[in-house]
Amino acid sequence: METKHYSPADIEAKWYQHWNESGYFRSTPDEREPFTIVIPPPNVTGVLHMGHLLNNTIQDILIRRARMQGKNACWVPGTDHASIATEAKVVQMLRARGIKKSDLSRDEFLSYAWEWKEKYGGIILNQLQRLGASCDWERTRFTMEPKLSDAVVKVFVDLYNKKKIYRGLRMINWDPEAKTVLSGEEVVFAQEQSQLYHVRYQIEGTDNEWITIATTRPETILADAAVAVHPNDERYAHLTGRRCIVPIVERSVPIIFDAYVEKDFGTGALKVTPAHDVNDYELGKKHGLEVIDMFNEDGTLNAAAQFYIGKDRFWVRKQIAKDLAASEHLVKQEPYLNNVGRSERTNAVIEPRLSLQWFVDMPALAKPALDGVMNGELDFVPPHFKNTYKYWMENIRDWCISRQLWWGHRIPAWYVSVGGEREVFVAETAADALAQAQKALNNKDLTLADLQQDEDVLDTWFSSWLWPISVFDGFESQEELNYYYPTDVLVTGFDIIFFWVARMIMAGYEFAGDLVPAQPKVPFKKVYFTGMVRDRLGRKMSKSLGNSPDALALLDRYGADGVRFGMLFCSPAGGDLMFDAPYDAVKKETINESALCEQGRNFCNKLFNATRLIKGWELTETADAEILAVNSLAAAWFNQKLNKTAAEVNVLLDDFRLSEALKALYSFVWDDFCSWYLEMIKPVYGQPIAAATQREAIHLFEQCLVLLHPFVPFITEQIWHDLAPRSKGDDLILKPYILGNTYDTQLIANVETAIEVIQKVREQRNKNGISPKEQMPLFVQNSVSAQALFAISGWKSTVTKLANLSALTTAEAAPDNTVQFIGGTDNYYLLMNKTIDADAERARLTQELGYLRGFLESVNKKLGNERFVQNAKPEVLAIERKKESDALTKIKILEESLARL
Repeated sequence: METKHYSPADIEAKWYQHWNESGYFRSTPDEREPFTIVIPPPNVTGVLHMGHLLNNTIQDILIRRARMQGKNACWVPGTDHASIATEAKVVQMLRARGIKKSDLSRDEFLSYAWEWKEKYGGIILNQLQRLGASCDWERTRFTMEPKLSDAVVKVFVDLYNKKKIYRGLRMINWDPEAKTVLSGEEVVFAQEQSQLYHVRYQIEGTDNEWITIATTRPETILADAAVAVHPNDERYAHLTGRRCIVPIVERSVPIIFDAYVEKDFGTGALKVTPAHDVNDYELGKKHGLEVIDMFNEDGTLNAAAQFYIGKDRFWVRKQIAKDLAASEHLVKQEPYLNNVGRSERTNAVIEPRLSLQWFVDMPALAKPALDGVMNGELDFVPPHFKNTYKYWMENIRDWCISRQLWWGHRIPAWYVSVGGEREVFVAETAADALAQAQKALNNKDLTLADLQQDEDVLDTWFSSWLWPISVFDGFESQEELNYYYPTDVLVTGFDIIFFWVARMIMAGYEFAGDLVPAQPKVPFKKVYFTGMVRDRLGRKMSKSLGNSPDALALLDRYGADGVRFGMLFCSPAGGDLMFDAPYDAVKKETINESALCEQGRNFCNKLFNATRLIKGWELTETADAEILAVNSLAAAWFNQKLNKTAAEVNVLLDDFRLSEALKALYSFVWDDFCSWYLEMIKPVYGQPIAAATQREAIHLFEQCLVLLHPFVPFITEQIWHDLAPRSKGDDLILKPYILGNTYDTQLIANVETAIEVIQKVREQRNKNGISPKEQMPLFVQNSVSAQALFAISGWKSTVTKLANLSALTTAEAAPDNTVQFIGGTDNYYLLMNKTIDADAERARLTQELGYLRGFLESVNKKLGNERFVQNAKPEVLAIERKKESDALTKIKILEESLARL
C-alpha cells in the first residue's frame, strides 16, 4: 500500500464497482445449490437508517458466505410502493408547485406520482451499495411494476372466487390525515396522558334527576345513541325503561342495560356512540340503536353533529368541555392515562369509523400457515418468536385491504347500477368484468361505459405478502420459482412479524402448492429476527426523537467495514442493539464517536498495519536453525488454531449466531495472529526474515482474510490484492470459505501454554518494576509434562525469545528468591534480581488458590448435573472433565507452594 493510514474512501467505491461489473453478484439458475434471500423491500420514500444498516449487513454476510461456499447466491433487491407514504410525498411536491390534489384527475395525479418515483424511488438502493450489499441488481423489482401488479390482481380475483375476500360494512380504523382506512396492525397503541370528563345527562321527564357518564372523548357526545349500565348495578336499577337527554343536542336516548359495562370504571354509566367506537357499534347492533356518523374524513365535524360543523375534533374537544361546564353538565374533569391508537404512518390519532370496505377472511388462511410453522416446516431465529406468531395467528382478525388512495394497486372490482343498487363484478380486466355482468344480468347491451371501477387501492402489504413468489414471476412462469423457492432465509425486524412475515407464510401455503407442487409451500426455510437499534437510554432510534445518527454520515466517518463491524458486534439474533452515537437534530450531526464503529475502524486499521509490517520485512534466503524452529512452531500452531476457529465460526454461522462469529474472528485475528503469531516470527530489529517465513505468514494472513471477508469485505479484498500479485479474476470474493474440520488440540494447547508462561513473566515484570529488556532466568519444576514441552522443536526458544529470558531450565525444587506461577499444569519459578516479599507472595498464591477452588466447584456442579451429562455432546463432556483435571493439578501445586512458604 502506498498510503500510511487506512482510508476507506480510497478503496470502497473501487472494489464495489469491480465486483458488480465482474458479474459476481449475478445469479441465474444452474446446477449449483441455490442460496436465496429476498430483501425486505424498503419504501421508495425511504433513505438509509440504522435499522437498514443492521438488517442489510446481516443479509450481506449470509449471501457472501454462501457465494464463497460455492452456492448459487441470489439476493433479490427491490422497493415497495408504500401507498400512504408515497402519496403524501407526491401531495407535498404538488403543494410546492401550487397544485392541489383535488384539482387533478386520478390519471393526472398518477403521472406526477410516477415522476416522483422515478426521481427519488431508487435512492435507498444506491445507498445500500455503499454498505457493500452484494445484491443481484439486475433483478431489482418494484411492487407496482407490471408483472408484480398482474400478480396482485390475479391473487385478489382468486381469493374472491374462493370466497376468501369479501366486501362488508364494518367498524374500521380511519387515519384522518392520510384519509384512508388502516388495518389493525398499522395502528400503534401507547399510553398517553388524557383527561377523563364526567358529564351528567338529565333523566327525561324529571326536573333534577341525572345520570353521570365518564368519557375521554366528549366531542362524540353529539353522536350518542344511548347510555348503558350494568344489569347488576343497583345504583341504576330504578332507571329500567327510562330515557335521558344528551347535552348540547338535547336528544332523547334510551338507558340500556348490558353486562359489557364495567361497574368499576368511572361512574359505571357508559355513553354509547355506535358510529365512533368499535365496542359501541356492537352494543348498537345488539340493542338496535341509531348510528350517527358525525365526522368528515379529515376529522372535522359534519352536519350530523348539528354543532361545531367544520371544526376539527380536537378543537371541539376543548370547546365542548367549556360549553358543558357553562351549561352545568360537566361535573368534573381529571387527568387520565389513556391507551391511544395512532397511525403507524402519519402518527395521527385513529378515528374508529363505520365503513364499507374490502376484507380478507384471515382465519381461513391462518390455519395451514400456523400448523406448518408449529410443525417445524420453517424455523424462527430466535425460536421464542414462534410463541408470538402462534398467539397472533390464533387470535387473528379479518384484514381490511382497501385504502382510500390513488397511488397503489387499484381494486379489480367493477360496479353496474341496477335499479338503484350496485352489482359488483370482480375480474382481472374490465373486459372480463363486462362479460360477467352481461351474463349475470342477462343484458348483452351493457358496455364498458356502464362499468365503474372501484376507486380504492389495495393495502401495500397485499402486494408485499407475495414477494417471495412474485419477484421470480412465479404467478406467470414457474421456471425460476422451481429453482429458487423456497428462499433460504428471511432477515427482518420482529416488529413486522404480523404485517409481513405471517402474511408471506400464509400466501406461501395458499399459492405455492399449486405453483410449485414439488417444493415446500413455506416461502423461506428460516426467519432471522433482528432486534431494534436503540440508544443508551433504551429508546428506539429515530430522527423524530433526535437520537439517531445519520447512517450516511456514519459510512463517511468510519467506512462501510467499520459500520458493518459496529452494527453486528453487539447484535444477537432478536436482541436489541444499544448503539451509542447520539444525534444532534439541530446541527444534523453525530454528537460524539460511536465506540462500536470506532472499534470496527480500528480493527480494519489493524489489518492494514499488519499488511504493512509483513510486506515491509527485509528478506533473506538463510536463517538460524533455532529461529526457523520457532517460526515453524508458530506457523504450525497458528494453522491449527485457524482450523479450530474456522470450524467454530462455521457452526456459529450455521446457527445464525453472527455476532458471536464476528467476536471469535476478531479475537483470533487481533490476538492470535497480530499479537502472537507475528510477534513469534518477527525478526530482531534491523535483521532480515527468512523469505519462506514471510511466504508462510502471507498464506496464513490470506486465510484470515477469507474468514473475515463476509463481515468486512472491502478491506479484506484490498489486502488480498496487496499481499501478492493476482491474475485477473483472482478475487477474494470468490475464494472457497474455510471449513476448518479437524485440528490438533494438543499442539494448540502446548503453544498456548508457552503464551501463558510468557504473559505471566511479563506480568511479574510489570508488578515488580523490572524492565522488559532485563533478562532473567526461569525454571520449571521437572515433570513428565515439562519434559514433553521441552522436547517440542522451537517451544523452549519461543518462550525464551518472547519472555526475554537468560535461561529456561528444569529444577527439582523451587530456587531461592523466586516468584512462583502455574503455566499449563506445571510450576514455574522466576528468579529476579531483588528480594521477594514472602507475605505478598503468600497472599497472591492464596488469592489464586481461592479462584481455582471456586472454578473447580462450578465445573463439578456442571458434571454433577445428570441432565447435562446425559444431553451434552461427548466432546463437550471431555472439555469439562479436562477442566476438572487441570484445576485439581493446579490446586495441588499451589497448596505445595504455600506449604513451602
